[in-house]
Amino acid sequence: MPERTEPGRVSLRPPTVDSGHADHATIRLHDVWKEFVKRGGRVEALQAIDFVVEPNEFAAILGPSGCGKSTLLNMVAGFDRPTRGRVLVAGEPVEAPDPRRGVVFQEPALFPWYTVLDNITFGPKTLGQSPSVYRPKVETLLEQVGLQGFEGHYPAELSGGMKQRVGIARVLVMEPRVLLMDEPFGSLDAQTRSLMHELLLSVWERHHQTVLFITHDIEEALLLADSVSVMTARPGRIKERLAVEFPRPRSVELTTSPLFNELKREVLALIREESRRAATEKRA
Repeated sequence: MPERTEPGRVSLRPPTVDSGHADHATIRLHDVWKEFVKRGGRVEALQAIDFVVEPNEFAAILGPSGCGKSTLLNMVAGFDRPTRGRVLVAGEPVEAPDPRRGVVFQEPALFPWYTVLDNITFGPKTLGQSPSVYRPKVETLLEQVGLQGFEGHYPAELSGGMKQRVGIARVLVMEPRVLLMDEPFGSLDAQTRSLMHELLLSVWERHHQTVLFITHDIEEALLLADSVSVMTARPGRIKERLAVEFPRPRSVELTTSPLFNELKREVLALIREESRRAATEKRA
């Protein structure tokens, strides 16, 4: 059981995996290791990862640069496979990409020759869905992400934040079981990033999809997530996991509260500890 430490927060040890109950968790990594073969030898990116994201949980992963956060997400997405160990989604081994696992990248990678509407409906059309099936969902999503009136615009006519809104809508229209987000707001300016936080909080409150969210931004992770896992420096392991118990619905005003900033300082200390350790080992 987690040990309660302060109001609004629960500190957790890295989770252990009960392989007999794999179906009960949406995302499960069991003793996952990942090595890359590069010039000069092997590089161990991840080591002994046991990690669980429960259904409808918004889980964020933080850690120093190069700790393997994106590598972990890529294996859940099916873009890469572990050197050893198992990656499961809803009890099924992840073997390849699947539309039930939607991915939002830092750059939305929209088709520049398609309009906003065509970009969002690309997936359903590719699967052969009838317009009578996907158009009501698209119209609802356009309203939810604030893109009504921009259906006929092309990506070159949109701001960075609006492009990312299209990218999010394009994934959600497929109704994925899991939403995987790899630093989706990392390239945005601070003001636009704040607006996107509000948007994502609003959209998640409506859809409650299971989310695995990769970020370098501590404040972003604590504002959005139900749990924050801090990774060690390479080779990446789960150093500590914190359950973020701030009540929902949340708003950006939460980031000014004393309890929020107390938790932010604690997470920052964990990451700085790993960064210093990595720098010391590199010098040695």
